[in-house]
Amino acid sequence: MNRETVFEATMMRVEHKFPMKRAQAEEFLRRAMPHLKPDVYPEYDVHNIYYDTKDSAMIIHCLEHPQYKEKLRLRTYGEPSDQTPCFLEIKKKFRETGIKRRIRIKEREAYACMRYGKRLPEDSQIASEIAYLTKSRQLEEKLFIGYHRKAFSGIEEADLRITFDTDICFRTDRISLRKTGTETMITDEDDVLMEIKVMDRYPMWLTKILSDMKLYRQTFSKYGTIHTALTQQRMNNTYSPAAVTAYAAARKEKLSCLAQY
Repeated sequence: MNRETVFEATMMRVEHKFPMKRAQAEEFLRRAMPHLKPDVYPEYDVHNIYYDTKDSAMIIHCLEHPQYKEKLRLRTYGEPSDQTPCFLEIKKKFRETGIKRRIRIKEREAYACMRYGKRLPEDSQIASEIAYLTKSRQLEEKLFIGYHRKAFSGIEEADLRITFDTDICFRTDRISLRKTGTETMITDEDDVLMEIKVMDRYPMWLTKILSDMKLYRQTFSKYGTIHTALTQQRMNNTYSPAAVTAYAAARKEKLSCLAQY
């Protein structure tokens, strides 16, 4: 089975994030595995290009925690090739519900459309939304974000999906879907970002595990964390990759004090 077989054009669900350490993630999985199974694609890398206005208005709006927000990104699973499908997607969020609408596109076609204004190859409502957003906001490539992901789905709950992201990194120059080896890490090797995605409420077994382990959902955006760190460092004229990593760690520690169910 390939990714095109399980492709969904539109996905709607509640998404909650739980930053933690590897030992906590391992303990969570030990308790949860009677209710989980490896996802169709259980382990893979995710590569993204995020688009925004020249003055980063979209991510600035997101960081103000409005009821409604949206992002546009190009995504591939693993290092892209001519045979690898890419997905150009709008991710919208109203309150806690996320709606992801996307089209399948080849890497070279995506660059031609997003960089040079070529027409999207697909003629659909989603493609029209992407084209309108790109043109009306004059979007441009802002940064590459990559990470490694392990994914599980519920045995009893068909709508439940739990993922674990590690090795989160970014790059602001020579932006493409491919790694260059010059990326900056925003997490260390012991950091894990767990995300729970569900269309309805949490099952009782999941709520109990989270409560017993004192794991609390937190506000965390990969793009938002990187943008805020870069902005602060540039304002202070102290930008360095190490400073961005330090900021991400400090922000995560601060958020842990604010998190609630």
